[in-house]
Amino acid sequence: MRTVKTSGKTVEEAVEIALIELDASRNEVEIDVISQGKAGILGIGSELAAVNVTKIDNVNDSIKTGYEVVNHLIELMGADLELNINHKSDNDHVESVLEIVGDDSGLLIGRKGETLKALQFIANVLVSNKTGSKSRISIDVEGYEDRRNQSLINLANRVAQRVTKTGRHIELEPMNPRERRVIHMALAEHTSVITESSGSGFDRRVVISPI
Repeated sequence: MRTVKTSGKTVEEAVEIALIELDASRNEVEIDVISQGKAGILGIGSELAAVNVTKIDNVNDSIKTGYEVVNHLIELMGADLELNINHKSDNDHVESVLEIVGDDSGLLIGRKGETLKALQFIANVLVSNKTGSKSRISIDVEGYEDRRNQSLINLANRVAQRVTKTGRHIELEPMNPRERRVIHMALAEHTSVITESSGSGFDRRVVISPI
């Protein structure tokens, strides 16, 4: 596994530079947007967009192992659940997702998705131990992540309106890398605010600021 930090005029340009450096395609990396950057006025006050891009080793092996691990956990629960591997596309980024469906699926979501997050954390630890390298697998339950994504997009737009109105930056609650990316992408084309990630570890969050 290798991580590079790159900058560019746009997030997309920074990502493309990172992909060249890593000799990787989109479906082999994890992208963390550090800053969207800003154009400035006549070049004054401009800032480059910045990203951390990590090439994940053994992507296919991780998904296969992840399927075995999560399926075993489901069997131990004795719940009426079924596990599938789905491929979700976000622009030109393709992500393999382990999707759980069934009559007992609600048990795996929990309040604000906390149970699902815990399951995903445990599964990634077990998969990393089995493959010998850091793995990042995504788990979804009955389309919960899609609903969560829409909720995050709505949140981003509401906060952006508030920031534009007050002229003050707002810090969102801590989020995982995938959730932060949803916020960054939702406001990537916004003309009045910029986003950047702040903090570290489980306290890392998105800050929305006026331009």
